Amino acid sequence: MTNFLTDYLVASLRLSVPLAFAALGGLLSERSGVLNIALEGMLLSGAFASAVGAFFTGNSWIGILLAIFIGGLVGILHAYLCVTLRVDQLVSGLAINLTAAGLTSFWARILFNSGQAQSLPSINIIGIPGLKNIPIIGDILFNEDPLVYLLFLLIPLLTYILFCTSIGLSLRAVGEYPRAADTAGISVKLMRYVAVTLSGCLAGLGGAYLALVHVKFFVEDMSAGKGFIALAALIFGRWHPVSTFFACLLFGATEALQLRIQAFNLNIPYQFLVMLPYLIALFALVGLAGKSTPPASLGIPYIPESRDR
Repeated sequence: MTNFLTDYLVASLRLSVPLAFAALGGLLSERSGVLNIALEGMLLSGAFASAVGAFFTGNSWIGILLAIFIGGLVGILHAYLCVTLRVDQLVSGLAINLTAAGLTSFWARILFNSGQAQSLPSINIIGIPGLKNIPIIGDILFNEDPLVYLLFLLIPLLTYILFCTSIGLSLRAVGEYPRAADTAGISVKLMRYVAVTLSGCLAGLGGAYLALVHVKFFVEDMSAGKGFIALAALIFGRWHPVSTFFACLLFGATEALQLRIQAFNLNIPYQFLVMLPYLIALFALVGLAGKSTPPASLGIPYIPESRDR
């Protein structure tokens, strides 16, 4: 029973990692006032880039760096469309998702046999001596790969930056009251560009984890809606890094549960089990956890010329 519980909790954590990276990236973007529906496309682009880098170099870390770079480029594109051109942010995100799905499928069929990259080099698990031997907790927290440890560091770091530094205050001000921030000398455009670019980098990192650690290969459309679940987790977590991470854990635990129920061959249609993570995401979006209040200027382009004179 203890082994089953440990395996289930470890699986829950690892299934939540790509969601958490994408959700934390989305948090930065939306805290700055830019709606980021493009998380799905950023995840998929990161997964494809990491697979290409790792497949052709044999080095998983080159794949991770390439995923961060490509994710950042997609973030810059989204920022350019939303901040500079003031395109509808929902339309921009959906366009990026569709473009990423099409381009990754096209290039996967050209670069990989049958559109699949298999036998990718993986990232080794690093156990912390002594701590990894603690029952249950040791395997969950102290016997993981470097990207999981990075996520553990990223959550308190983002929390500190957002709520305890002047940079975080500026970012939140841009997302809440951009006109007041502009009046105070804060560059709304620069802050939003940086936030959305970092959002793409983090989502790309989540895609790299998905391809190189979680499944260890690349197939077309392998993100399978995880970017939208990350967006739901962001809303569920009320745009706070800690609660957003726990929301991702909830979705990861739900996915791990449905996989284990399928393994028991219970008389339950597998289609219903596959639906579970998406049902939880849907409940989050309709406000099951209570009313979530987004940043006041989320999705609203800022036009300096419109200031009252």
